[in-house]
Amino acid sequence: MNNSIPKEEIRRAKQRQQIVGDCPALNRAVEVALLIAPTDVSVLVGGESGVGKESFPKIIHQNSLRKHGPYVAVNCGAIPEGTIDSELFGHKKGSFTDAVTERQGYFEVADGGTIFLDEVGELPLATQARLLRVLESGEFMKVGSSDVQRTDIRVVAATNVNLQEAVKRGDFRQDLLYRLNTVTIDLPPLRDRGRDVILLFKKFAADFADKYHMPPIRLDEDAEQLLQSYDWPGNIRQLRNVVERLSVIAPDRMISREVLQDNLPRNAEVRHPALVSPAVGYESMMDEPVGSSAGMGAIMSMLRDVKGSVGELTQLFYRFLQTQVRREPAGSLMMPDRSSEVPVQDLMHSSPAEEVRGGDLQADFEELTSTEGKMLTLEEMSQRYIDFVLEKNKGSRKQTAEDLDISERTLYRKLNKQ
Repeated sequence: MNNSIPKEEIRRAKQRQQIVGDCPALNRAVEVALLIAPTDVSVLVGGESGVGKESFPKIIHQNSLRKHGPYVAVNCGAIPEGTIDSELFGHKKGSFTDAVTERQGYFEVADGGTIFLDEVGELPLATQARLLRVLESGEFMKVGSSDVQRTDIRVVAATNVNLQEAVKRGDFRQDLLYRLNTVTIDLPPLRDRGRDVILLFKKFAADFADKYHMPPIRLDEDAEQLLQSYDWPGNIRQLRNVVERLSVIAPDRMISREVLQDNLPRNAEVRHPALVSPAVGYESMMDEPVGSSAGMGAIMSMLRDVKGSVGELTQLFYRFLQTQVRREPAGSLMMPDRSSEVPVQDLMHSSPAEEVRGGDLQADFEELTSTEGKMLTLEEMSQRYIDFVLEKNKGSRKQTAEDLDISERTLYRKLNKQ
């Protein structure tokens, strides 16, 4: 196996999978996929939700010795826990109530080819043990059967969660992780890909112009700068949705910064949650200064509207609290000056809601962040936010999982911990 791939071959592989962009990290990921394709090693594709992980198992399969065999993609997070063993390994007739016929599982169907296990971190522990056996010996048994069957497959898995942390929590088997990540391909988030976001915008704009039979939208210079400064928590999937929406509703085909801003969450120019110096302020983060009640309202609005991981939202909220390092007698939170800094740990034991006046805002703040005047832990606040979104969606677990960008199984597990 060569230790490098010609640039032209990388370009062709991206073109076949409609992968747009030329940032070094992306090109390196494609190169690694092409390097390991002729082998049979297990591969783990990592990266945030929406970065395009589903394209890389196809690159590996199409450039492998198994390319004429079947390719089977399975979304592990979308299969109910009670039926996932049957889906993956098959079942015998009569093995359970609805088993009226014998069924082949995905591992049997994919014999001689490649199986892609998306959201592999969502697999139940019992299923993980079965998967480990397949990886080690190629053997499995159908549900309700005692006969051992063999399959010759190559496994490519993908996840947007930190499996090392899942191992520490006891949610993922360490021995399975070692077998899956013989080679790991990490995909960069969209915010780290520079001008690739502009290329992707133009590509999606052309696609939707053709789909809806209208001229493609374009960006003015200021809008391009905003597009590149935005954090893109939903990555390529979020960008595609924004472009489609603008393609349909924008009356002017030239998109200004203001129009683009109106179609992004209010924290559009924030890269990552971080402490901000007094000289910088939070005006670039939202319309109102964070030191005011209106600024707190913007944070509350973000908590309600931003579709991202619960962990990121709670960290953002706590880091906001860390910037409020002194109180004014009038009762409003102000941005600090360097001469009057207070240790952050003192803030975490006070209730900022006492400092904010404004009816519903105060009630929402207290409900989400404190219990009897004590600040919640990140885990407790995550549970509070899940309840908040669940109530907003009138108990719909499916919609709540979509809003939080997690699978329904993960949502069920978090709810059961309460």
